[in-house]
Amino acid sequence: MVEASKNLVMVLAKGHDSQLAMLKGVPHVVGNTSAVFADAAKDATVIFDWGGMGELLRELFSTTPNLRWVHSKTTGIENILFPGLLESAIPLTNGSGVFSQSLGEFALAAILYFAKDFRRMVRNQMAGVWEQFDVEEIAGQTVGIVGYGDIGRAVAVRVRAMGMRVLALKRHVPETADPLIERYYTPDALHAMLRECDYVVVAAPLTKETRHMIGKAEIAAMKPNAVVINIGRGPVIEQAALVAALQQKRIKGAGLDVFEEEPIPAGDPMYKLENVLLSPHCADHTATWNDQAMQFFVEQYARFDKGEPLKNIVNKRLGY
Repeated sequence: MVEASKNLVMVLAKGHDSQLAMLKGVPHVVGNTSAVFADAAKDATVIFDWGGMGELLRELFSTTPNLRWVHSKTTGIENILFPGLLESAIPLTNGSGVFSQSLGEFALAAILYFAKDFRRMVRNQMAGVWEQFDVEEIAGQTVGIVGYGDIGRAVAVRVRAMGMRVLALKRHVPETADPLIERYYTPDALHAMLRECDYVVVAAPLTKETRHMIGKAEIAAMKPNAVVINIGRGPVIEQAALVAALQQKRIKGAGLDVFEEEPIPAGDPMYKLENVLLSPHCADHTATWNDQAMQFFVEQYARFDKGEPLKNIVNKRLGY
């Protein structure tokens, strides 16, 4: 007879998502207020932030004396890195890698959108206009990836398959070569990399060091034909500086899935810019993205329950 797990999970969820049924066999309590967890908190060993509920996590943290692991459904963890968790020895893991493939596809789609001028095609089609025009080949053009982690690598795999050159910016240059990357740059050489790029794909996490990492000076260093694509975190780009550059046509365009303020307020100039491809932070929302996120946690829990090493342990000091 298999012994039942003694590890109780507090699942922070805003509603009754169908994926919660996948936790069958995992001892858990689901809720969205601290009152729901009043009895469970003293015994819980795991907190699973399924609903992006940083404030509730903060409230519960001090009431869980047996807590041994915190997991975030999403990759971005800047909203849950409060001082208590940051200073503790309790491991924090996230959903890094679960959503990377779809984000890599969005980056490639944005590149092709601008290279082939799909907006012009659609506009002419709707107007009933037959107008031939030249398009660009992306083979041989250069993509610079700002933040070369799991998402960045998903981008590199796809654009290299299209014959593009790939440069990558990373805090620490790996000792072993990556066949996808022609050259690595460290953050102090960001401008040097940007000057080489036809497409700049931002895939960096949000930390104190990366906030507004792409600002007015960085945009000024880009080629006039450069396209900026952000699939990381919105505030890594200084949005006001980007909007100004797009309005002045200082750069060719931008394909954006994330923004400094979400949702973008009504009347924001971003909605009307012809040189912007705007995705409302849903580039990774596939039909199975929530299922995949929950399946990853279930697999993580099995490792935790057996005392095996967890995947995706966050360096809390670095913020990713």
